[in-house]
Amino acid sequence: MTEDAEHRRMIVAGTGIAGLSAAIYAGRSNNAPLVLEGVEPGGQLTLTTDVANYPGFPEGISGPDLINNMKEQAEQFGAEIDHGVVVDVTPEGDGPDRRFRVELRDGTVYTTDAFVAASGASARTLGVPGEDQLMGYGVSTCATCDGAFFRGEDMLVVGGGDAAMEEANFLTKFADTVYVAHRREEFRAEDYWIDRTMEKVEAGEIEILRNTELLEIHGSAEDGVSHVTLAANDSGHPTEKLDDPETETYDMDVGAVFLAIGHTPNTGYLEDTGVEMDEEGYLMTAGGRGGGQTATAVEGIFGAGDVVDFHYQQAATAGGMGVKAALDADDYLDDLDRARAASAAADTAAADDD
Repeated sequence: MTEDAEHRRMIVAGTGIAGLSAAIYAGRSNNAPLVLEGVEPGGQLTLTTDVANYPGFPEGISGPDLINNMKEQAEQFGAEIDHGVVVDVTPEGDGPDRRFRVELRDGTVYTTDAFVAASGASARTLGVPGEDQLMGYGVSTCATCDGAFFRGEDMLVVGGGDAAMEEANFLTKFADTVYVAHRREEFRAEDYWIDRTMEKVEAGEIEILRNTELLEIHGSAEDGVSHVTLAANDSGHPTEKLDDPETETYDMDVGAVFLAIGHTPNTGYLEDTGVEMDEEGYLMTAGGRGGGQTATAVEGIFGAGDVVDFHYQQAATAGGMGVKAALDADDYLDDLDRARAASAAADTAAADDD
């Protein structure tokens, strides 16, 4: 067992919507959670300048404002929010003595009785010029979050998998034309999404840019995205062949760029705990209809938000899952308290018999 480490009844990893929702409910249950912000304080929502689809805000609210409001609410109920980044979680002990050693990147070590993983998933980006500066100002990783802000604009979707096809189809509700840039000839998407996309192509709503990659995004935070620079080569992967005379570079006017090249769940710190993950690193939880839906294969570890959900990835669904995780963790802690009380009583009775 870890000695001399500060012990907490519950630790929540992540301060996105899932983590803060868990923190609010955990605080109301008198579990005094320690909430660790992680590598992306506030989660992906902080990249969204205007959140128009979170319930309760008919005029919309900025992502940072929503996160800050939730932090304040969680602290009012007894949560403590710190800047730590979890790098390792290790189960220790068995039965009533079970707890977890939680190590942070700065070397700080805690122990805890229950751990809620709500550390989110990081959207993959390209690293091209203009991407960071214009993220939230015309560059987005979530079409359902931001597509409606660019009605009537031409829009560019980057990617060739299911996510790219789904986002392109969704954006046709708002765009003049949706362009899909894919670095190869063939798509990775399932036939279902390819067929739906080709229907939109025939209708003139989507245009496919095969063997094409994004080189640069132009614009400003004040005026948004103005245009992009693309590279094309008929043999694919044009950015690897910029010196090839067959590679064409050109500018194209678009008002928004949506990156749909996947997400990476932030779950590496749980790899040695015994929790189950899928091949991409998303946590496998119990699911079902009753309590314990957010429980992992390791008693005392719960998952919520984008570390679990690779499909919906919406703020409202993450919030609901965070609530479930806090309630599931509270039930677990109640059971743990009873087991510890019974064990202590048994030890006392055994000592009296000696």
